[in-house]
Amino acid sequence: MIGNSVGISITFIAYILLMLGIGYVAWKRTSNLSDYILGGRSLGPLPSAISAGASDMSGWLLLGLPGYAYAAGYEAIWIAVGLLAGTWLNWLFVASRLRTYSQSAGDSLTLPSFFENRFNDTSRILRVVCAFFILLFFLFYTSSGLVAGGKLFETVFGLDYTVAVIVGTVAVVSYTFFGGFLAVTWTDVIQGLLMFAALLLVPIMAISADGGWGATTAAMEAKNPEFLDAFTSTDGTALGVLSILSLLGWGLGYFGQPHILARFKAIRSEDDVPNARRIAVTWSGLGLLGALLCGFAAIGYFETPLEDGERAFMLLVDALFHPIIAGILLAAILAAIMSTADSQLLVSSSALAEDFYKALFRKDASQEELVWVGRLAVVGIAIIACILGLNPDSKVLELVSYAWAGFGAAFGPALILSLFWRNMTRNGAIAGVVVGGATVVIWGNMSGGLLDLYEIIPGFIFATIAIVLVSKFGDKPHAEILAGFDKAIKERYHNLP
Repeated sequence: MIGNSVGISITFIAYILLMLGIGYVAWKRTSNLSDYILGGRSLGPLPSAISAGASDMSGWLLLGLPGYAYAAGYEAIWIAVGLLAGTWLNWLFVASRLRTYSQSAGDSLTLPSFFENRFNDTSRILRVVCAFFILLFFLFYTSSGLVAGGKLFETVFGLDYTVAVIVGTVAVVSYTFFGGFLAVTWTDVIQGLLMFAALLLVPIMAISADGGWGATTAAMEAKNPEFLDAFTSTDGTALGVLSILSLLGWGLGYFGQPHILARFKAIRSEDDVPNARRIAVTWSGLGLLGALLCGFAAIGYFETPLEDGERAFMLLVDALFHPIIAGILLAAILAAIMSTADSQLLVSSSALAEDFYKALFRKDASQEELVWVGRLAVVGIAIIACILGLNPDSKVLELVSYAWAGFGAAFGPALILSLFWRNMTRNGAIAGVVVGGATVVIWGNMSGGLLDLYEIIPGFIFATIAIVLVSKFGDKPHAEILAGFDKAIKERYHNLP
């Protein structure tokens, strides 16, 4: 337990009440499934960019990445480089086209529905396969956020870990249940700005208190000179090509994350994308830098090694700030956790409501019925994720790594090729999703030699190969669908790309 001040407790309670208040306001503005899932496609560039970044980075940005930087030193820079490149490329190449194509393809609300409409899949097989992998990997991803919440409440308030996980789950479910996408997005904006401020302030204060950057690097070198070498591990051995590629490979994950892609579909207009891209890349770049510096600063600041490096940010806050300020900064961790867990729950519930319930069982379900199915799905998925997160030995970064790879490999190649390659077919899409997802599941449970490569890379490669090969030898693309996309692109860009 790091804080026993009434000030920290008041700060946390006030913060949660604010998020619930936003959920209530959004509830009053939610009338149909489009509102609940995409907010009526009405987001401007600022909420789109900050919400995408906040829902992306999650609790691992304040726990997992500082913890990795604390344990590995400059080696952690490779992850940040890969993630920043992935953010920029995703906004540059995917955002505008997905916004245009998803609306042209029957106003698709979810990623599975977009694929179904893009390839005119009347069998519903593609949609169901996509929804299955969304639910599978989001259980682990959401669980990682609940683990982070458990560590937060356990460390700050001295709560039993199990109780702490349950408390965090209830808080996230409450405003997601009622407000849907609007609640998630606007709480993400507040949470994203709070995370941004904390990630800049905490390392600056920690490094200043330690005597400046020179003193911090000197302390890192004294403890282990390898901390200051990005090309070696802490035991002095060279990282090697596989290790560096594995760290950079995190950037591939962006192209297949349903909760990030939902922001692209929800943005008000393609004209807002360039400004949103600038905001998103700036936010992500400075946030990643701050997270790395928190880990580096903790190496120099704490004389005694930390038992759990993922608590570095929390312990720095406790050591450096007045309880009232500490409460606000620690609420940034809660913000990071909630901003991602809510988005993941919403996308998962959308998959159940839109892609299973409506597609397979109740094709004529009313909008009100679908909204309530989505809300009940939020509760059910959260309960399962909570159970998965009850193990106190779980590592946030490990859970995120697995789910991130699963989404990136299953959906990244399929989405990119569906937006840019006219000859991709329905069977090609199914093959890509299945091969990418299955590769991550199989590869991630093996080790040794080439198998130590981060599973997202072979998954991405094999999925791409599967899409191209199956599309070459299968049915031809649906001409009417492609004509609709051509028209949408002409209207948007005035000429075909």
